[in-house]
Amino acid sequence: MRSTIRKIGNSRGILIPAPFLAACGMDDDVDIAVEGNALVIRPLRAMRAGWFEGYRSDMDVEPLNQIPVDEGVEEWAW
Repeated sequence: MRSTIRKIGNSRGILIPAPFLAACGMDDDVDIAVEGNALVIRPLRAMRAGWFEGYRSDMDVEPLNQIPVDEGVEEWAW
């Protein structure tokens, strides 16, 4: 699709059709980057989004079982 770069105040902009935005999952906030001689517009992901993807709670149990148990009952001296 061809479009025209328009003057908006001291900047320039283009109108992006709503179906394009919906297809890319973009809302009001986006990330814009320059890659080579192209502008790349990506949907802005929420901070820390996807940190726990693929996380399994049983993964934490195995390393804890390998820690030696302190069998002494006396208090520690610091």
